[in-house]
Amino acid sequence: MSSKLVILSGPSGAGKSTIAKHLLKVENFNLAFSISACSRRARDDEENGKDYYFLSIDTFKTKIEENEFLEWEEVYPNNYYGTLKVEVERLRSAGKNVVFDVDVTGGINIKRFFKENAISIFVNPPSLEALEERLRSRNTEAPEIITRRLRKAKLELTYAGKFDYIITNNNLEETLAEAETLVENFLKY
Repeated sequence: MSSKLVILSGPSGAGKSTIAKHLLKVENFNLAFSISACSRRARDDEENGKDYYFLSIDTFKTKIEENEFLEWEEVYPNNYYGTLKVEVERLRSAGKNVVFDVDVTGGINIKRFFKENAISIFVNPPSLEALEERLRSRNTEAPEIITRRLRKAKLELTYAGKFDYIITNNNLEETLAEAETLVENFLKY
C-alpha cells in the first residue's frame, strides 16, 4: 500500500505547525514531516534541513526551471516557498505517510497532484483579530510584515472551501483532537 499525504494549510498563525507537530507524535500514523524549501533567511531558532531548506533566490529559481518542485509560490517579492519533489519521494520511499504545513496555494496544488491519496485540511483562525494577536505575540517579525501577512490572510480565507475539511482553531485541545480524528479516519482506508 502506498503512503498517504496529510496537507495542513491556512493563514500564517492559524496553527498549522502546532497541529503538524501534534500529529507527528501519534505513533500509529507513521507520519514524517515534508520540509519545505524557502528563499528567506533562517530565523534565529531555525535550522537548515530541519525547519526548512534555506536556498538562495538564484538556487530556488534554478530548481523551478528544472521542474524540481511539486509546488512553489513567490509568496512576497523574491520570497519563494515550495515543496521539493525529492523530499516527498525520500519520505514515501521510506514507507512514511507525509504531513505538509504549506500555504493555501501549495495545499491546493499538492491535493490536485495526489488526489485521493491526500487529505487537505484548512486551518481557520477564530477571527482576524485573534490571528493578529497570535502573529504579534510571536515577536518574530516586524510590524509591516505582520500587516502584510494579515492582508494575505484575508485572501487565503476565501480558499477554505477548496479543501476537504475546515478546522476552526478556537480551542487548541479540541482542534488537535479534531485533526487527529480526521487523519485517523483517512489513514484507515
